[in-house]
Amino acid sequence: MLNLERLRTLDALARHGSVSGAAEGLHITTSAVSQQMSKLEREVGQQLLAKNGRGVRLTDAGRLLAEHAARILSQVELAQSDLEAQRGQVVGELRLAAFPTGLRGLFPQALAMLRADHPALRLHSLELEPERGVDAVLRGDVDLAVVLDWYNKPLPMPEGLAKAPILDDRVEIAMPEGHPLADRREVDLEDFVDDEWVAWPEGEFCHEWLLYTLRTKGIEPRIAHRAGEHHTQLALVAAGLGVCVAPRLGRDPMLPGVRTVPVRHRVHRYIYAVWRADADRRPSIRAAVEALQAAAEKVG
Repeated sequence: MLNLERLRTLDALARHGSVSGAAEGLHITTSAVSQQMSKLEREVGQQLLAKNGRGVRLTDAGRLLAEHAARILSQVELAQSDLEAQRGQVVGELRLAAFPTGLRGLFPQALAMLRADHPALRLHSLELEPERGVDAVLRGDVDLAVVLDWYNKPLPMPEGLAKAPILDDRVEIAMPEGHPLADRREVDLEDFVDDEWVAWPEGEFCHEWLLYTLRTKGIEPRIAHRAGEHHTQLALVAAGLGVCVAPRLGRDPMLPGVRTVPVRHRVHRYIYAVWRADADRRPSIRAAVEALQAAAEKVG
């Protein structure tokens, strides 16, 4: 009889392409991954991994078994979903992810509500940028991810996912309190053509959105500083080193020395939850969406 957890480890190796990636996806150590694979090889009596430089690769037998493992695990997930739906109870384990300001702005209240209302539900959360959150849901590393669309640039969304709206988050421009536009009631993006910008790391979805949006308005942005953590961006703004986009969700407490001003032509992002469509009947997914929506109402 094949061990399900060892098949799960093999599936993670096939999906992530490395021992370290599988360990991160399964939230275990790399040595635990290696031990599980050694036991699985003894179980099937064949070599499943081979050395590939400093890493490993799946052998032909490993790839064959990994294909079966993916189907087996998918059926197990479907069975779990059906059992949860038939029982109608919010129980078991739920793994959630969100981008940084979504996690900071929504998860404390939402997870606290879930814990209070459904004490038999085991919760795990982690921080992932939107694109990585979608990938994690598709791979089965998380059950639900909170992601975002910008008003003029949606996040690519593969088939096989369900989603629900959480919040329409208005965005402002943050600038040093001594900036010439700091006392304005509204600003236009074109007003900052001569300013340096503090932005997200290159290649991230939000960084690409900022470049796209400013360039459509004829602005070639001068990006002087990049930081993934939004409060780090605001600290750089407070020091007089540039301006940045400042979504309202997860922004408070605002740092001293920073002023935020709304954009005249409304800039906003749509925040929503995504999960695999084959898990749509799970009561725990529905409960998580309701808790996130309730938390969004509270933060306004």
